[in-house]
Amino acid sequence: PLAAAQAPAPSAPPAPSVPAAIRAALPEATLVGGGSYRWFGLKLYDARLWTGRKTIAPDNWEATPLALELVYARTLYGERIAVASLDEIKKLGLGTLAQQENWLGAMKKIFPDVDEGTQLVGLYSPGQPTRFYRDGVPVGEVSDPEFGVAFFGIWLHPKTSAPKLRAALLGSR
Repeated sequence: PLAAAQAPAPSAPPAPSVPAAIRAALPEATLVGGGSYRWFGLKLYDARLWTGRKTIAPDNWEATPLALELVYARTLYGERIAVASLDEIKKLGLGTLAQQENWLGAMKKIFPDVDEGTQLVGLYSPGQPTRFYRDGVPVGEVSDPEFGVAFFGIWLHPKTSAPKLRAALLGSR
């Protein structure tokens, strides 16, 4: 009789490498957490949260320089990403009407169309412009320092519409 083939022992997936844009902004960058975002069961993207610290206080994340990396699972139009982002910011009640209009205009100019595998990175530092990269190449920034809190709040605000993803990003699954 033939011996039963043994499956290799399961191993942990390799730690993701720090994207260059994140490494440049946060030299001590470490992965805080990550997860996938799904809309009506369709996976839209994988998200990873990076910071120069080991942990982020969930109730005070705004005080921490950080980076959000999104790797898209499907084709989406940049303008649609901008509109959806503003919808989420509005649900959180962040920014004035004038700020929201300015932010939408800036996001429409900055956010590119994406395909499966496209990586977008947003860099946040308290009181500074929020910078964006597509596959490691700078695509623009929003100078209003309040935009960073509003934009990253889409994922990190306690009242986010994606609480499970928030918990996974903050490493508190």
